[in-house]
Amino acid sequence: MEFWFSERQTKDVKFSIRVDKQIYSKESEFQRIDVFESPEFGRFLTLDGYMMLTEKDEFIYHEMITHIPMAVHPHVEKVLIIGAGDGGVIRELVQYPEIRHMDLVEIDDMVVEVCRKYLPKTACCLDDKRVHIHFEDGLKYIRRCKNEYDLIIVDSTDPFGPGEGLFTREFYGNCYKALKEDGIMVNQHESPFYEEDARACQRAHRNITETFPISRVYQAHIPTYPSGHWLFGFASKKYHPLKNLREKEWNDRGIQTRYYTTTLHKGAFYLPAYVEELLKNVEKEC
Repeated sequence: MEFWFSERQTKDVKFSIRVDKQIYSKESEFQRIDVFESPEFGRFLTLDGYMMLTEKDEFIYHEMITHIPMAVHPHVEKVLIIGAGDGGVIRELVQYPEIRHMDLVEIDDMVVEVCRKYLPKTACCLDDKRVHIHFEDGLKYIRRCKNEYDLIIVDSTDPFGPGEGLFTREFYGNCYKALKEDGIMVNQHESPFYEEDARACQRAHRNITETFPISRVYQAHIPTYPSGHWLFGFASKKYHPLKNLREKEWNDRGIQTRYYTTTLHKGAFYLPAYVEELLKNVEKEC
């Protein structure tokens, strides 16, 4: 008998992966957490039945949400990461010696515990001495911050359940206040392909463009996410993601990546026509 994990991506579309076994399942205070073992994607983590990451393709997401802003901002010393309890963003950030302090705010301590035990490839750097983990609501945490961070990375779940508040105008406004005068915020922006996801993209983009003077969207191909076409938001008080790209400086670091390159960085901001139209419709309303 074969066993399959299936995620309903729309009412008419399911994405399925054959699994060898389920190695963890438990309900936390906030959500159901499951870890599966699969022959094609290795171990993968789901929250409330939705795919969060797989061992095979997580590097794409984590590299693109981390190295894009790091290749633009010239002096990142203090970083706030909201969500990201799996540790993948931290794993990428620790490669930058100039970063002195990283605050990781994760609402569910069980996510961190599970990833440490079952997904060590992503959680491998959570014990770096520069990392300070706070188990609390990112919405409440950010309200207390002012002019404090060079970079904020919002690695949230989808815009419902525990992650819903991380897509609101109030939240982005608090991120703006928490950033220094030349700060950058990046966030996962959902998929533009299916109608319901596209509306979530538009709502997030509207709220960000109303808050930040510079707001751009970029893309990546992530096989296990809905449609495989995924967007990220780049919002900044000062730096433009292309005009201020420090290409030579970043390449001289010699950081080994499997997806991100500075050439890809430039191309990622050139969006398909249907996505441009989706975002322009929102910008006209602002």
